[in-house]
Amino acid sequence: MHHHQVRGVDVVVSAEQWQYSPARHTAMALDVHLLTGWFPTVVEVIAAALVITAVGWRTRRWRTVWVPVAIGVGAVTAVGLYLYLDHRGLAPDSAPVLFWIFAAIAAAMVVVIAAGARHARWWQHAAAAVALPLTLVSVALIANQWSGYYPTLTRAWDGITAGPLPNQTTVAKLASYRDKPTETGRIVPFDAPNSLSHFRHRTEYVYLPPAWFAGPTPPRLPAVVMIGGVINTPEDWVRSGNALEVVDAYARDHGGRAPILVLVDPSGGFSNDTECVDGPRGNVDTHIVDEVRPYVISHFAAASAARNWAVVGWSMGGTCAIDLAVRHPDDFATFVDISGDIGPNVGDKQNTIKTLYGGDSDAWDRFDPATVMRAHGRYTDLAGWFQSEGKRSGGQLGSSQITAAKQLSSLADSLGVTTTEVYRAGPHTWSFGAIALADALPWLHERIDTGAGT
Repeated sequence: MHHHQVRGVDVVVSAEQWQYSPARHTAMALDVHLLTGWFPTVVEVIAAALVITAVGWRTRRWRTVWVPVAIGVGAVTAVGLYLYLDHRGLAPDSAPVLFWIFAAIAAAMVVVIAAGARHARWWQHAAAAVALPLTLVSVALIANQWSGYYPTLTRAWDGITAGPLPNQTTVAKLASYRDKPTETGRIVPFDAPNSLSHFRHRTEYVYLPPAWFAGPTPPRLPAVVMIGGVINTPEDWVRSGNALEVVDAYARDHGGRAPILVLVDPSGGFSNDTECVDGPRGNVDTHIVDEVRPYVISHFAAASAARNWAVVGWSMGGTCAIDLAVRHPDDFATFVDISGDIGPNVGDKQNTIKTLYGGDSDAWDRFDPATVMRAHGRYTDLAGWFQSEGKRSGGQLGSSQITAAKQLSSLADSLGVTTTEVYRAGPHTWSFGAIALADALPWLHERIDTGAGT
């Protein structure tokens, strides 16, 4: 039965409390937290103290000429960084003030080191030598808090060093886990072909739940394509979005049964903003629909019906999720749009057509979800979950993502799509994506785990 359900959540949810309660993550409780706690603050305070020590009082010329020059260089660098991030569509207005301060200080320290090389005392040289890298680390820590990218030092190290994912194995070893009861699933890297898309993708992964290993042959389980934000790796939903813990916990409560997760590469590079469309930056839509989906069905025994497939995405991935589903309802009958935009974009419509589509104005109509839905007409078996975050003002939650979700949900609902909306107060970070996945998973799995085996 078609219905439209709206649920608003008034309170601010602490992503760190949800993610790191000792009952859930004893090992992580012993790790160094990067999103909250003492570590980022201590690093920033030490960096600031070393900067003050390195600059010093020195000579009158130093104070009247070189210190102002250093401050000017820092300010220009911060402005340039803002303009670059804005050009990349990375919402610099939402960055913490400390991010710009430490970015300016890092640039200023280069002037301090170069201009003060001849007249600095040894301890100023030493302080400057440590202050510059520590200031850059502070910038990275604040940027990480801004995005919620790496919750702990261990996950950051694993990500930076490209370490294996938790419970990662190989296709060759899968048979050895069969018929052995386990509370956790396994993650397997795979290399789907790109003969149709010619998209140069990175290594992609599947998560196989405990039920996949329970018998002599794997059951035809439902599958979920997982897509992250603009700055991304295929591993992000595990390292940053907590997907492994969320789905393993769900499987433990449901006899080992959970969906196969397909961790796709939506960009081919760390910051190549494709919005999951086909265009000059890569034919990602074709790659996901016509290459990854058939590969997972044939190599990992996923169910093949559209009703057994969903797309889940956060931020850019949320935009991808609704776009893939409304464009390909014969392949994906369910989507979860977490904090997505109104449609694929890298700025305004004119810049998007020029940059994202190589000047092809018709491509806008082919990939803009509202335009696609209107052209398609009524859908017969499509459902979507919209979840976005915002700030409270005048008794209302508001953000561009909430506005986009309400507009898209209303249009989808008018065209026969079963829609659910959930709005929470909070920041636009990966931690919110993790909470949204946990919120949506019971609904999602109940919907797609029907008629599996086709």
